[in-house]
Amino acid sequence: MPRSKITVIGAGNVGASLAQQILAQRLGDVVLLDIDGDLAQGKALDLNQSAPVLGYSGCVLGTSDYQDTAGSEIIIITSGSPRKPGMSRDDLLKINFGIVRAVATKAAAVSPEAVVIVVTNPLDAMTYTALKVTGFPKHRVAGMAGVLDSSRFRHFIAEELKVSSQAVEALVLGGHGDEMVPCLPLTRVAGEMVVNLLPPDKLEEIITRTRYGGGEIVKLLRSGSAYYAPAASAARMVAAVVRDEKAVMPCAAWLSGEYGYKDVFLGVPVVLGRRGVERIVEIKLDQKDEQALRRSAEAVRELCHQIDGWL
Repeated sequence: MPRSKITVIGAGNVGASLAQQILAQRLGDVVLLDIDGDLAQGKALDLNQSAPVLGYSGCVLGTSDYQDTAGSEIIIITSGSPRKPGMSRDDLLKINFGIVRAVATKAAAVSPEAVVIVVTNPLDAMTYTALKVTGFPKHRVAGMAGVLDSSRFRHFIAEELKVSSQAVEALVLGGHGDEMVPCLPLTRVAGEMVVNLLPPDKLEEIITRTRYGGGEIVKLLRSGSAYYAPAASAARMVAAVVRDEKAVMPCAAWLSGEYGYKDVFLGVPVVLGRRGVERIVEIKLDQKDEQALRRSAEAVRELCHQIDGWL
């Protein structure tokens, strides 16, 4: 059976780490594309030389030619300018809009049936850009955000309680920004509600740290931004598509009335499978989280209105 062809656009830290994850999980062959073809080829060569040691069956092609990506089943867009200390995700809007518009247009032209997963920040606005310029159906364009934000939330809770993160169930909704919505009523540890395990002030501290989790890493690195966890989160989405898992996970999806919102990308639970976002799962939120989701949606819409003026 032929292996899936998966294109990763951007050979920086996120893109290269994602390519490695795809190989390690045996999800398919990777085309690693970058405007700097030598960079892409060098990282591809390095990854391929690790295959005999680690037992990978897939391979990586490094390139700057979009024709090499033709016929891809999945396209993951990681290219763009990373955040620098003191810079918000939204500060990147205009710079990365131009990059995502260009790469999404070129990639879609040669892989018209692909599922597109966007990783570039500001995530929800860049996913909106990809949808608009590709003209793809809404279910075939999604953003990687909720998986990452929920993973950060789970880690911080597990760290505080000194338990395995695998024992923590958590869900973060909304845009991938400062208005994201970690849902406490839906957060459990080994079946017990987290509100019964940690005091309100500690939970609020964890929520704040989750919202600014990316910024914390940017500050510590001083040059560049997070890449291991974003790459792992994107790989989880790729696995769900390649294996047609029908897995339920939070992603930035195009809403058409769900949760009371239309024509906006927002992080919500979805069923992810071979066709992309196959269904949006609507869960009942309490009043506090509903209000927080409204604020988050408004923040995303504001960015998208700016993009509409550039398209």
